[in-house]
Amino acid sequence: MENITLGYAFCGSFCTLSASMNALKNLAEYNIKIKPIMSNIVYTTDTRFGKAEDFIKETEEICKDKIIHTIDAAEPIGPKNLLDALIVSPCTGNTLSKIALGITDTPVTMAVKAHLRNNKPVILCIATNDALGASAKNIGLLHNTKNIYFVPYAQDDPFSKNNSLISDFTLIPETIELALKGIQIQPVIK
Repeated sequence: MENITLGYAFCGSFCTLSASMNALKNLAEYNIKIKPIMSNIVYTTDTRFGKAEDFIKETEEICKDKIIHTIDAAEPIGPKNLLDALIVSPCTGNTLSKIALGITDTPVTMAVKAHLRNNKPVILCIATNDALGASAKNIGLLHNTKNIYFVPYAQDDPFSKNNSLISDFTLIPETIELALKGIQIQPVIK
């Protein structure tokens, strides 16, 4: 995985942002360019997991680029063919549902829509409490959607949160590398 431009989009599964940031740091060690993208909620919200301002600063330092955080800034990704691959990490149930239904009302969903028009891979690193509930049908739909790939996932707490799934963030580089070749990493369910 060299000399590519990777879009790296964050959504609001705040409890997994540190794992996603670790994956971003790992990817920054490759010889690739990384374009950061953030949902409105991540870009503006302070939580018990950290301040938005600190998260923005760290992301821009790692990527050596400004964050795309508006719909109008994300739209040119498609027409200008800016990316070789795009990962959404973490990808919430809300975002994956919007992607499945073609809704483009956030910078992240616009980035996905714009990128997919170029028939290039979008990788979803899911983290959602309703994956085996309300979001299950959307996950199934996306598994059958051309150019959509998944970072392998499993139940993170089957007894306390029995509908919750979370991807293995350590498998992001390998998943991207295979997706660039048109291959879904296996097994996708751990």
